[in-house]
Amino acid sequence: MKKSNDSIYDYIIVGAGLFGAVFTQQAVKAGKKCLVIDKRRQIGGNLYTENIDSINVHKYGAHIFHTSNREIWNYINQFADFNNFINSPLANYNGKLYNLPFNMNTFYQLWGTQTPLEAKAKIAEQCKKYDYITHPANLEEHALKMCGDDIYNTFIKGYTEKQWGRRATELPSFIIKRIPLRFVYNNNYFNDTFQGIPVGGYTPIIESMIKGAEVQINTDYFENKTYFDSLAPKMIFTGRIDEFFDFKFGKLEYRSLHFEHERLEINDFQGNAVVNYNEFDVPFTRIIEHKHFEFGTQQFTIVSKEFPNEYSKDSEPYYPVNDERNHTILGKYKELAKAYGNIYFGGRLAQYAYFDMDDTIEAALEVARKEFKLIK
Repeated sequence: MKKSNDSIYDYIIVGAGLFGAVFTQQAVKAGKKCLVIDKRRQIGGNLYTENIDSINVHKYGAHIFHTSNREIWNYINQFADFNNFINSPLANYNGKLYNLPFNMNTFYQLWGTQTPLEAKAKIAEQCKKYDYITHPANLEEHALKMCGDDIYNTFIKGYTEKQWGRRATELPSFIIKRIPLRFVYNNNYFNDTFQGIPVGGYTPIIESMIKGAEVQINTDYFENKTYFDSLAPKMIFTGRIDEFFDFKFGKLEYRSLHFEHERLEINDFQGNAVVNYNEFDVPFTRIIEHKHFEFGTQQFTIVSKEFPNEYSKDSEPYYPVNDERNHTILGKYKELAKAYGNIYFGGRLAQYAYFDMDDTIEAALEVARKEFKLIK
């Protein structure tokens, strides 16, 4: 990259998603000149929300902000007011609705159990038949050993197989590290202290964060890499780490998503923001009804069906496939990245990991603190 005394900018930020936007905000605040580029036609990455006739549509899937880190909560609240939305999804299996996460309401709907002792006894009874599995060989064995047949077959098997495009017996056991079983009547999906949806959607937050920087959208870094490298002495790179190194050690695998958005001329479609569809034969994993994120009262509604599929060059990479092969390849790219002291690799694609929003903000702020010698 170009020497600082010849540079047009102090930093070039590749990717206008959350990681890039947070760093940009801190850099501009520190008096640095920044160029932000993104290959999409809009800013925000997967957080992008489009206002369609007063309904903020989460174009790349539902994003509910949640954290127990007060510093991160205070930081994000600089850029928007948050409502008191609580994520309480439902699961549809064979036409019957169940509460999520797995809690006493779920167990009552499954078995009619009314007390924690009854529910625990039912689960223990179903798990007992799998005591012989001492070292689960795959996700199915791991899940059956942890929760038994009913929970696994109703909520986990079909949904997981759709999500990953593989049978549960072909998936490694570590994909499900634990199964959160809650023995209280509480449908709040998250345990975090703070939770909500920004009033007006996420796009205005990103706009506020990158204010003061030059922004170029519909701009692919790799189509003019030499030119962009010449503009600044340092870079924040949030794209695919394997692509940055021209796939030298092979391509990292991803699962992707496809969304079908539809406007319906009724005031309410499903009465909830998120409903999962657990059966394998139903091609989508969930339906999102966006107005419920902000308690909308419009006389129409917009819903989105979410279809998991294989990643290709024409789709977006969403979920890293964290198996042994990809872990080995990632390790090689990480070693290579260490030699680039003027480039920071951050975010879910550059780090090949699935991060919650608060984790992403915290990581970007940490990079900025080190870079600008800021005191926490």
